[in-house]
Amino acid sequence: MTIGAGITVADRKLTVLGKTVLVDVDDNILVTPASGGTLANGAFLGVVSDQMGSRRVFPVGKLLGLRFMCVFRFKMWWMTQRMGTCGQEIPFETQFLIVEAHEGDDESAVYTVFLPILEGDFRAVLQGNDRNELEICLESGDPAVDEFEGSHLVFVGAGSNPFDVITKAVKIVERHLQTFSHREKKKMPDMLNWFGWCTWDAFYTNVTSDGLKQGLESLEKGGVTPKFVIIDDGWQTVSMDSTGTKFQADNTANFANRLTSIKENHKFQKDGKEGQRVEDPALGLQHIVSEIREKYELKYIYVWHAITGYWGGVKPGVTGMEHYESKMAYPISSPGVQSNEPCDALTSITKNGLGLVNPEKVLNFYNELHSYLSLAGIDGVKVDVQNILETLGTGHGGRVELARKYHQALEASIARNFPDNGIISCMSHNTDGLYSAKRSAVIRASDDFWPRDPASHTIHIASVAYNTVFLGEFMQPDWDMFHSLHPMAEYHGAARAVGGCAIYVSDKPGQHDFDLLKKLVLPDGSILRARLPGRPTRDCLFSDPARDGKSLLKIWNLNNYSGVVGAFNCQGAGWCKVGKKNLIHDEHPGTITGVIRAKDVDYLHKVADDQWTGDAVLFSHLAGEVIYLPKDASLPITLKSREYEVFTVVPVKKLSNGTVFAPIGLIKMFNSGGAIKEVEYELKRSESVDMKVCGCGAFGAYSSIKPKKISVDSEEIEFNYEEGSGLLSFGLRVPEQELYIWNVTIEL
Repeated sequence: MTIGAGITVADRKLTVLGKTVLVDVDDNILVTPASGGTLANGAFLGVVSDQMGSRRVFPVGKLLGLRFMCVFRFKMWWMTQRMGTCGQEIPFETQFLIVEAHEGDDESAVYTVFLPILEGDFRAVLQGNDRNELEICLESGDPAVDEFEGSHLVFVGAGSNPFDVITKAVKIVERHLQTFSHREKKKMPDMLNWFGWCTWDAFYTNVTSDGLKQGLESLEKGGVTPKFVIIDDGWQTVSMDSTGTKFQADNTANFANRLTSIKENHKFQKDGKEGQRVEDPALGLQHIVSEIREKYELKYIYVWHAITGYWGGVKPGVTGMEHYESKMAYPISSPGVQSNEPCDALTSITKNGLGLVNPEKVLNFYNELHSYLSLAGIDGVKVDVQNILETLGTGHGGRVELARKYHQALEASIARNFPDNGIISCMSHNTDGLYSAKRSAVIRASDDFWPRDPASHTIHIASVAYNTVFLGEFMQPDWDMFHSLHPMAEYHGAARAVGGCAIYVSDKPGQHDFDLLKKLVLPDGSILRARLPGRPTRDCLFSDPARDGKSLLKIWNLNNYSGVVGAFNCQGAGWCKVGKKNLIHDEHPGTITGVIRAKDVDYLHKVADDQWTGDAVLFSHLAGEVIYLPKDASLPITLKSREYEVFTVVPVKKLSNGTVFAPIGLIKMFNSGGAIKEVEYELKRSESVDMKVCGCGAFGAYSSIKPKKISVDSEEIEFNYEEGSGLLSFGLRVPEQELYIWNVTIEL
């Protein structure tokens, strides 16, 4: 039977655009074509059953001998990637799956994406079994919620370009569910475009007003001034129950604490003393926010809070918070989560319980909290611990219903109190939340940056890149803070430069590498942010750059007139499915050789003109080399363990006199091409290039001939030209105005 354009189920096979993807498809699998629009090539999978039970598992069909990449939750809060070729390799809690199919000698691949979604009060995920069957696991999170329809559990979409297939599939699900919005429709908060500092690793929960000032002062002295700051966990008023069990560990919170006031603790009150409450708002958080905003010219100040107020929720019956009707609840995590990595935070919260605000009162809670913060001068919030809601659905209509109520209330309060859409979603990698987020536009994309865990750094880069394949359709992924003074600092910095994300550090005062930061941040505090979420290149999608011992990870992105590719040797460490934790499996991973091609930037044609032939110029950041790359040619690259390189990839333009030209950008910055805002060829006169450029420092371009003249803001300047490589370079001074745009004219 035909189930969607190009998708059929017949003879117990799921066939996609002529390629067989699943065999031995179960007889009870129900198929429904996607309706409306031109984004077809897709259908919904469901099941025919007695349709009873709060948790059910249904086999779909066998996956055999086809490469796949999936992202799954390896712990309650976070996803990571897994690659394989058969159904039994698909982990529990898989929320996204893409399969590559070839047929016979046909070299053209078809990419099939499986998106388990929400239906009514139930959430679907994928998993494999030892018979190589792909299974649908359906859960409500409440034993009393046990009836489901079952017709629209997984969306299946297909096509020849994997990135297009994924985007179209998510947009079809968006139209079907009408409960979330695609990233492209969301307002991006402006803090993404500025350098920031987060207090977490600098102070953990011991952060104070004085510490906040010390951190900002230290960065300003080095000439790299943050324009946004995140006051992380440690500012709130919290306490533990007298009968509670304290969680004690280095560099973390006490997860047994509960919120006892929406206002700041004494550390953020003017002349505050522990145990005393200052009621005048001007002497509370407002005083330090006003001081640091004025002194350090901050644009955006965010604070942290958990989606339930604090790790242990809101303390029931506490004076001044009775109207939130908080009641004790005890988390129950799903079997899929329990089968993966255990978590100290979840264990502590399960033992001590959580004070859950009545879902009917949670809008009032958020609005009172956020309006207090807004009046104090706060511009946004980092909302953490979001996935805890899935464990608290019993008695509330299930996990999906509870999550939706909380997320709707949260987004309504953000819209009312933080007009720049000031929210970062964190510990939020479940589809309950993703498919309920209409406005939230920024999401932490992986487990934390762990400065003292040597196994974590290559894992972090790979996990963010592959998670972004899925998460980037919903929000702009946030790669987390890092330390500028750290053995892996350049590695992390380069990755964030190609990630299209916010760039912020959590350096302790006095512990900075300003030379590194100046590759990421301009003197006015702005950054050269790429346009898209950074994703693995197409030839990396199904290889395993952490474990296979032979593959590099390449991450691509776009600027206005160029692409950027970061290449990383991530081999040697990964999440271990046996040990259920990050492990170094190879202490001495070898040198890896790969290739860089213009087509690694999948959408490069979108920023080239209509006459582009496919030739490109590559500029390597570390080597400082310009390479002319004819169409379909490749450049070999060799990287040792934990090494990286960043390439700016520029489509070349042939002018009327035969000159070939390619603007590179600020060549001392990781993302050079992000500095170029506009390019016009032969607009005012023949044989000339006019550009609008931001920033300062060395600007580079490729030219097949030496220019006759270069002018910046109509003033002729000196320049250098290398005959052998074609590299043209000149200097731009530090502009006096913030976000200043230089007018550059090159006569050829």
